[in-house]
Amino acid sequence: MRDSIYYLWINNRLRVIITMVVIVSWSVLGLENISPIFFDEGLSHLFGEGNLIRSPDDRSVRLLLDKYTGSGFISSSMYNHGFFSSLIKLPGAYTAGIVVAFYTSNGDVFVKNHDELDIEFLGNVEGKPWRFQTNMYGNGSTNRGREERYRLWFDPSKEFHRYSILWNPTKIIFWVDDVPIREVKRKEEMKGDYPQKPMSLYATIWDASSWATSGGKFAVDYTFSPFVSEFKDITLDGCNVSNSISTVSGDNNYSYINCSISDQLLMTSDYSTINPKQAAAMRRFRERYMYYSYCYDTIRYVVPPPECVIVKAEKDRFKDTGRLKFGGSHPKVHRARRRRRKNRSMPADQ
Repeated sequence: MRDSIYYLWINNRLRVIITMVVIVSWSVLGLENISPIFFDEGLSHLFGEGNLIRSPDDRSVRLLLDKYTGSGFISSSMYNHGFFSSLIKLPGAYTAGIVVAFYTSNGDVFVKNHDELDIEFLGNVEGKPWRFQTNMYGNGSTNRGREERYRLWFDPSKEFHRYSILWNPTKIIFWVDDVPIREVKRKEEMKGDYPQKPMSLYATIWDASSWATSGGKFAVDYTFSPFVSEFKDITLDGCNVSNSISTVSGDNNYSYINCSISDQLLMTSDYSTINPKQAAAMRRFRERYMYYSYCYDTIRYVVPPPECVIVKAEKDRFKDTGRLKFGGSHPKVHRARRRRRKNRSMPADQ
């Protein structure tokens, strides 16, 4: 009897601790007032029907890739600005050729002049880490890609981490957990290259053997399939404008909806503001884990695009191609990593 009471007490304590951890992880980005949605509340199946598996509580979804098809989902509505976030866990072992994407786009509505904001995870051969990239397109500016590529400071296949995209009228911020990894401030000179039209949220897993790993050198090996990516606690917060979208005429026009209240909330929320501690974490992340930036690719862009903020410490690390001079990262970073190998932590704590 005494043992039963003790185990009950332990279980209750564990529940409290787990709840507190969840609350803290959400409150760091100011998400305590935003509830994750049920799948049926705001998401729809996109493709690969048999490879999309929803949890019994409808709070999470698994996307599978096998030799027959990948899979994906899409938000049921389009949003004119918003905050899009999910806890994500990636496949493990051999993942070369695979892309897992979490992104916003309107390419199915504005076919010739679409907007897009990407977080794309790029698989690797077994024993090599996942890498990922962020990108931005506005008004069909696909010939002016704005890619940045990075490594992570953790194994994204071992546990869930939160990945988020903030898009408001003045800025875009990409987040990993509570670390802002990239900020794009809107400049007048960008004109239509800054995304301005309503977008949907997408999540997909697919075969990108032609380019995803070492430029296509390593393809997907389906003897390791199915490859499973998991998404949970998905958040959609923004101005829903789906009722204003019209594609019947073929003009891809949409009626104006006043999103001023939603935009104001998006511009004043915690996740749209980078505090000094987060700014330091972003600087450290970019120093240690970014290995390509279009802003330093002077072969591609003789004059950096207008939104680029050239940081001398970053510029000195990159070749004219926008890639690192030192193969992996700066030598000082390698020495620091060796010292920390047994206790790797997030950039904010390093």
